[in-house]
Amino acid sequence: AICPVGSSVFKKSNTKLNKSHNPKTSAIVKKLVADGNAGELQKYFGSRMEFGTAGLRAAMGAGISHMNDLTIIQTTQGFCRYLEKNFSDLKKRGVVIGFDARAHLSSGGSSKRFARLAANTFISQGVPVYLFSDITPTPFVPYTVTHLKLCAGIMVTASHNPKQDNGYKVYWENGAQIISPHDKGISQAIEENQEPWPQAWDDKLIDSSLLLHDPYATVNKDYFKDIQKQCFHRNINKETNLKFVHTSVHGVGHKFVQLAFKAFDLSPPFAVPEQKDPDPEFPTVKYPNPEEGKGVLTLSFALAEKDGAKIILANDPDADRLAVAEKQESGEWKVFSGNELGALLGWWIFTCWKNHNRDTCAIKDVYMLSSTVSSKILRAIALKEGFHFEETLTGFKWMGNRAKQLMDQGKAVLFAFEEAIGYMCCPAVLDKDGVSAAVITAEMASYLATRNLSLSQQLKAVYDEYGFHITKASYFICHDPKVIQQLFDNLRNFDGKNTYPKSCGRFKVSGIRDLTTGYDSSQPDQKAILPTSKSSQMITFTFANGGVATMRTSGTEPKIKYYSELCAPPGNSDVEQLKKELDELVNALEKHFFQPEKNNLQRKTE
Repeated sequence: AICPVGSSVFKKSNTKLNKSHNPKTSAIVKKLVADGNAGELQKYFGSRMEFGTAGLRAAMGAGISHMNDLTIIQTTQGFCRYLEKNFSDLKKRGVVIGFDARAHLSSGGSSKRFARLAANTFISQGVPVYLFSDITPTPFVPYTVTHLKLCAGIMVTASHNPKQDNGYKVYWENGAQIISPHDKGISQAIEENQEPWPQAWDDKLIDSSLLLHDPYATVNKDYFKDIQKQCFHRNINKETNLKFVHTSVHGVGHKFVQLAFKAFDLSPPFAVPEQKDPDPEFPTVKYPNPEEGKGVLTLSFALAEKDGAKIILANDPDADRLAVAEKQESGEWKVFSGNELGALLGWWIFTCWKNHNRDTCAIKDVYMLSSTVSSKILRAIALKEGFHFEETLTGFKWMGNRAKQLMDQGKAVLFAFEEAIGYMCCPAVLDKDGVSAAVITAEMASYLATRNLSLSQQLKAVYDEYGFHITKASYFICHDPKVIQQLFDNLRNFDGKNTYPKSCGRFKVSGIRDLTTGYDSSQPDQKAILPTSKSSQMITFTFANGGVATMRTSGTEPKIKYYSELCAPPGNSDVEQLKKELDELVNALEKHFFQPEKNNLQRKTE
């Protein structure tokens, strides 16, 4: 081994890294070895990135703990072998690969480079690859899997993560993200296929291969044709005077949202000029995540004021999420939470369905879904209107897979959402899709304008009819896994061993569900109905005042998140009192359960 200071882990890994054909990552490692920097070497080579149901997500750079040419080759080799085991017709059907615009100058990594290396791996084994020739929104990959009946899909993206990160997201043949046990099977196959195959580095080989196909033109045509099935008010769209601003936050969304507006006969939205073109540096924002609030929308507000636009539509960099803001009569801007937009889109999509389906029996086959940490507003609408509502675990991998199961049984899944501004408005994509959500929101706003209603006024009307659902969500940043473990252990042993808290400040706890251990106090056998996972933390507290709060760890970021909601039956219109009560509950949750000072947790900042 060439490392005089590193661990045996580094020595073992280094034989493979010496074969790296990326001079930039090789140079980084050689310098660390020459400098005797054991600490940094341990960071790079101490542990391999874990492949989970979300695929991979890590910073780009050298070593097995980062996204780079070698780790992409190894991951794809494992994935390829796993697919060969599962599909006898893999070499007939093939896979699709898409990528965003991320790039990392110092390590030479980029989404496009990683996508080409992945394509080369499959093609070297005789597997057809549908590689998009240009950047594309994430939802186009699951769409292509089902549309072309492929075995799997890969999207190279880190979504809204910081600029140094990248990711490798995997879809199964059903068009949904993978769930267990596929993650474990793929992870095992990666471990068994770490030695790069012959010519693994030479991605130029794919350009002359008959197994390489470009789905870009076909998918662009067919996707926009498919989402037009959700267009119900074309005449209103043609006539509307409502103006929209759109930002893609330096990501891929600009062109595709423009095309979606065209498909719905809406005038194109004004694009924020400084943010419309892809830029891996994300120069105008601290975090390229519209979920973070008004800070990301500063340039959008300025353009909207200048052009007289009342509504802002903001996609995250891979265009699978959507944030919406509306100018109020006071002149202030209201940024809708994911739960509020979920309530509006749920109401809208059901209303459109009802107006086009006069058969009253059909409603028994209609479903909507949301994740367990999202608002229960869809449940309230479903109860009153007579359709089915189901909740799933957090994340679209669960909603996408459940939607496919229901659709295979002949059910109509109209809509699914999660509070993290993710919406599935169109059954052609079994994942969150910020492109279709943007144009459907624009049509809804245009329709409401003909009734002299704003989105905010309609949201109030939804709550008046189905009951107010007040929500509040935030997070703390914690980089120490031991502290996170200790925090949740403390909640499970609050008043002695194996006892959960009986109260939180003045709020009495009436129920507990722990999806890490599988405990649920509300069930006769005290066992949770939703699937459990020991590898992630998630506890939900129900309070005697009707409040619900969930604490969970993030799968992709060093965050402990919380979600809280107070629901009131229709007719209770004292919203301010509900908000005050929820604020007090959240303050108690932070003080007694998170204990940020004691645990040295960093609060979310705007």
